[in-house]
Amino acid sequence: MQENIKATGKLNIVLRDENGNIKEEHTHDNLVVTTGLQHIASRMAGTSQGVMSHMEVGTDNTAASAGQTGLIAGGLTAGRQGLDSYTASGATVTAVATFAAGEGTGALTEAGIFNASSSGTMLCRTVFPVVNKGSSDSMSITWTITIS
Repeated sequence: MQENIKATGKLNIVLRDENGNIKEEHTHDNLVVTTGLQHIASRMAGTSQGVMSHMEVGTDNTAASAGQTGLIAGGLTAGRQGLDSYTASGATVTAVATFAAGEGTGALTEAGIFNASSSGTMLCRTVFPVVNKGSSDSMSITWTITIS
């Protein structure tokens, strides 16, 4: 018998104008990076690593790779936000974060999930076509990770 367990994910980005109207909506695949897989394994063994709690956006479009431990060009003003929710159902975990007006503003091309408000362990990273988030725009990201 051979089992192949893998972690895969998708994120959905919704950009809204100051009146709440949808300007753009995108869905993209993501990569669960090596540190993310190690985090999952450590939690199964009861290690006390912190639960994933934050999402960050950045402006670099370098392809996601397994060895990355952070965003390439994160560090935007208020570009890392606490998760609005982080829930599990069956073999799926869903993380939701909102970037309000003035938070994470710029020509965004990358996002990641972390277990701390700065630094911390990165679970996954994705790169996507430019989303131009203006200072009066809000953006929500719903990230779904499935273990199969």
